[in-house]
Amino acid sequence: MDIERYNAEWLRAWTEKDVPRLLEFYHPETEYRDAQVPNGLKGHGALKQYLEGLFAATPPMAYTPDEVWPIPGGYCGRWYCTISLPDGSTRRLRGFDLVLLDGDRITFNEVYTHNLP
Repeated sequence: MDIERYNAEWLRAWTEKDVPRLLEFYHPETEYRDAQVPNGLKGHGALKQYLEGLFAATPPMAYTPDEVWPIPGGYCGRWYCTISLPDGSTRRLRGFDLVLLDGDRITFNEVYTHNLP
């Protein structure tokens, strides 16, 4: 698997807030964690509901891949995100994903982010 291409396509789906496309990347029994759900979500149903709410509540966000590192069973990927706020300003984040795979489906995804000045 070309993890750089896979990661870029996956982040494009995040940028486009494309829930059906994102679910294609995730295994039906996936486990997902981020700062909003630190105890995690399990399965497509929970992830779908979470993403629909998240995307409805957030302004446009553009994800740009930075680097990926293969690890046993998956990869780690760093990215940047530019958030377009309603007042016309922007905010930037740097993030990091731990991604475990079964074939080309994400079985575990844990996300870490922090604000950039």
